[in-house]
Amino acid sequence: MTTTVLVLNSGSSSVKWAVIDADRGTRVAAGAVDQIGETGSATPDHAAAIAVILAELPAGRIDAVGHRIVHGGMRFSEAVLIDDAVIAAVQQLVPLAPLHNPAGLEGIQAARAALPGIPQVAVFDTAFHATLPPAAYTYAIDTHVAQRFGVRRYGFHGTSYRFVSRVAADFLGRPLDELRLVVLHLGNGASAAAIAGGVSVDTSMGLTPLEGLVMGTRSGDIDPAVIPYLSRVAGMSVDDIDDLLNRRSGLLGLAGHGDLRETVSASERGSAHAALAIEVYVHRLRHYIGAYAAIMGGVDAIVFTGGVGENSALIRSGALETFGFLGVHIDPEANAAVDQNRRAISSSDSTVAVLVIPTDEELEIVRQVADVIG
Repeated sequence: MTTTVLVLNSGSSSVKWAVIDADRGTRVAAGAVDQIGETGSATPDHAAAIAVILAELPAGRIDAVGHRIVHGGMRFSEAVLIDDAVIAAVQQLVPLAPLHNPAGLEGIQAARAALPGIPQVAVFDTAFHATLPPAAYTYAIDTHVAQRFGVRRYGFHGTSYRFVSRVAADFLGRPLDELRLVVLHLGNGASAAAIAGGVSVDTSMGLTPLEGLVMGTRSGDIDPAVIPYLSRVAGMSVDDIDDLLNRRSGLLGLAGHGDLRETVSASERGSAHAALAIEVYVHRLRHYIGAYAAIMGGVDAIVFTGGVGENSALIRSGALETFGFLGVHIDPEANAAVDQNRRAISSSDSTVAVLVIPTDEELEIVRQVADVIG
């Protein structure tokens, strides 16, 4: 008898779902419900969306439900079976992820109501980074303020990092606990992580997913003084600046296109703004790759994942172009090949493996659900 898990990724206006055979690791079905709560939509709320999903499910039982929850704060360092206490704790963490945790909670409540008696598990994006050492997670601000309000680095994309690091070790035929990996999860949201011995020792996203790399619409690293400066000289409110940094910056702010493919196309047509955007994007990647190699005392493999990481030969080659001094060399042919499988793109003379590994966060969620429910 197989174990079938329904994975739910609830966003503010959409729910992505997949049904996965936990024993075989294969997808039975998948889909998404969009435009939740929007004017004229047939799905006014998440409860209606869950009803649509259940109606679309193939015949057969659901043994468990896994929910992707973005922020677990300091409370959750691993996946947990959902009960009323867990729901209350996730609710308390809403100020840390006001766009994400409320949607996750709505998905949980709707699924519990629709599937009573079915075990439901919360899997947290931040949990993988619970291993960060104090030097990596501590911000240099007043200690009392930081402790009172939970201001520290949490990190995100942890589900992806856990999956990709295991696959990298398997691909290389080496124990994960002896590897030093720099993993770059590059998509509309983008982050980097230093993974030593299978655990996260540093990562680019911080208190929120805004810090770090250049993203589709998010600025990544910026001088904090920009915020009071814009408040004083431009008369912008905190909400205005928050909207600027999260929704009107990154590639969109630099080049007018939040999608890297459109930015590259614009650059090829001669747009100086788009060309600069790509240079800034690549510069930030080099900054983090070099920093993480230094933190770990070297690197055994550099791994690209996410939509951009898996598909953009331009970004991969640009990011690693200056790392010959570390023994990093890419095979141009392998890098340029269109291939959706996990693969090495490093040349035979490279002392550091360079890998492209498609991530599978849904499958990782299923693995963690299986661990929780036994």
